[in-house]
Amino acid sequence: MVTIRNQWRSAGVVTALATLGAAGLLTAAPAFAANSIAVDSATASSVAIEYTCESGAGVASIDAMVGDPNAEGPAATGSQTAVTCDGSQHNATIALTATPGQPALASGAGVQVRVALVDRSETVVSGTAKLLTLG
Repeated sequence: MVTIRNQWRSAGVVTALATLGAAGLLTAAPAFAANSIAVDSATASSVAIEYTCESGAGVASIDAMVGDPNAEGPAATGSQTAVTCDGSQHNATIALTATPGQPALASGAGVQVRVALVDRSETVVSGTAKLLTLG
């Protein structure tokens, strides 16, 4: 789909817009200030993240996508529903599953990692993208 490819390739634009939107949320609603997610590292089989979310944020899962920054879609995806939203920082490791039709991830490859805290309707509560080398 063109939409998916454009979203994947436009991660920088999406991140910039999300940052601007987050700045507006911080100003308008301090209760949402603690909802955040960051990528620590990634391998061909998992992504390590740090996250914080408030109990009222509605977070149902943590989703991850990993692949070549110029690919039409991610090479692997993962999701975890064991999420603790209590306003404290937590660590999680998201297991990845290869996406059919995409090249396999390999150690040492440069990839884009996108992670997000999402609610039950798959709406992103907080998300980020990071370029790194797979360990």
